[in-house]
Amino acid sequence: MTRTQALAFVQKHGVVLEAGRGPVVSFADAVAGTPIRGSWWGHPKGRDIFALTRAVRDSKDVCVCRIVGGKITYVHRRLWPALFRIAPRLPRRQLAKIHEVHTATGRHIVQESAFPEWVPAQVQLQAKKLTEAQAISALGKWSTALLAGAA
Repeated sequence: MTRTQALAFVQKHGVVLEAGRGPVVSFADAVAGTPIRGSWWGHPKGRDIFALTRAVRDSKDVCVCRIVGGKITYVHRRLWPALFRIAPRLPRRQLAKIHEVHTATGRHIVQESAFPEWVPAQVQLQAKKLTEAQAISALGKWSTALLAGAA
C-alpha cells in the first residue's frame, strides 16, 4: 500500500481504527492484508504499517482522535460535519484531536487540541445543515451504538 492508497482507504471508509478490533475497519489489518494476531509491531509488514500510519496521521484531511472505543481512530474530513453535529451527545475528551510530537530529546509526546477548537468554521457551518439522523447515517452503524452508550 502506498501513501496515496492509505489516504484513499481512510477517505473511502470514513472512520477507521488505526489497529485492533472494533466496529469499524482496522488500518493495520488492511496494510497487512489479513487480520493481525497480537501487536502489529511484530508483524512482517510492521515497518510498512508504521510508515503508513504516520502518513495518515500527518494528513490535514484526517482527524486522529479516540472516538471508537477509546482507541486511536482516523476520521476523514468528509465526515467532520457529521461528527460535529452529534458531538453534543459524546464525551468531549474522545473528540480531542491528537498529534504525536517528536521532542528534541527523542521522546514522543501526545498533544491534544480540545474539541471544538480544532474544527474549522466551514465544517461547523456544514454541520448545522445536517439533521442528527443524517449525521448518524453518514457516520455508520458504529455511531448508533456509541450514542446509545453515551446517552
